[in-house]
Amino acid sequence: MDLPGVDPTVPSAARIYDYLLGGKDHFAADRQAAEAVLQSVPNARQSARANRAFLSRAVRALVEAGVRQFLDIGAGLPTQENVHQVAQRAAPNSRVVYVDNDPVVLVHARALLADNPGTVVVPADIRDPAALLGHPMLRDHLDFTQPVGVLLLAVLHFIPDDEEAARIVAELRHPLVSGSYVAISHGHPGELSGDLAEKGRELYGRTRQGAVVGRTRADMAAWLEGLELLDPGIVPLQGWRPEEDFDPLPDPLPDPAEPGVFGMVARVP
Repeated sequence: MDLPGVDPTVPSAARIYDYLLGGKDHFAADRQAAEAVLQSVPNARQSARANRAFLSRAVRALVEAGVRQFLDIGAGLPTQENVHQVAQRAAPNSRVVYVDNDPVVLVHARALLADNPGTVVVPADIRDPAALLGHPMLRDHLDFTQPVGVLLLAVLHFIPDDEEAARIVAELRHPLVSGSYVAISHGHPGELSGDLAEKGRELYGRTRQGAVVGRTRADMAAWLEGLELLDPGIVPLQGWRPEEDFDPLPDPLPDPAEPGVFGMVARVP
C-alpha cells in the first residue's frame, strides 16, 4: 500500500486497534507496537473487542430512542459491525458521518462506503471541533436541528491534556438539540504501576497520534455534566447493557484493578 502521507514505519493507533481486533489492515510496525502493548496490558485485545461490542449496543440503543443521525469521530479502520451497518439494519434511513484524520482509514472507509448513500467520510481532526462541525460534507449530510448521536469511542484518551479533552467534548456538545446523545468509551489505568503506565505512554507516543492517557470516572463524568446519563452509568464496557444474543465475544466483567475501558451514554435534555 503506497499512500501519500503514510509512513509504514510509524505505528498508527487505528492500525494497532485493527490488529488487536484480528483485522488485516496493518503494517509490521503496527504489529510490533501492538505486541508491545500486550506485554504491558495483557487484556488490551479483550478491551478492543469489548469496545467494538459496546459500539453495537450503544448504536442500537440510540436507534431505539429514535436517533437516525450518527457522527462517529475517530472512526478507525472499517471492520465488522460498523456504525452504519448496525444503525441501518434497524433503521434503513439512518445517516452516518465517519470522521478521521488517518489517511489509511480514509481510503478504506471511502472504498467501503462508496455505494452507501446514507454514509459519508469526512477528513477532520477532533482537536479542531469547529472545523470538524463546520465541514461542508458533514453539514450537507446531517441536520443539527434534529437529534444526532455523537460517538467518541476510544479516541479521547489520545488527547493527553485534560483541559483540551474537556474543551473538545464541550464544543461537540454545543450544537446538539434535545434528544441527541453522546456516547464515550475511554481507557482507565486501574491500578497499573507507574512504570507500566509510562511504558504504555511511551509505546503510543511513537504512533502518529503521539500520546495516550487513562482517566478516572470523575474525569469522564465532568464531561457529561448537564446531560442525562443513561443506566447503568459509567461502567466497564462489558457491563454496559450486555446482550448475549448480539455480542459476538461476551466477556466477564473485568477486575477494576486492571487497566480497562469505561463506557457511557448520555442524553441531551
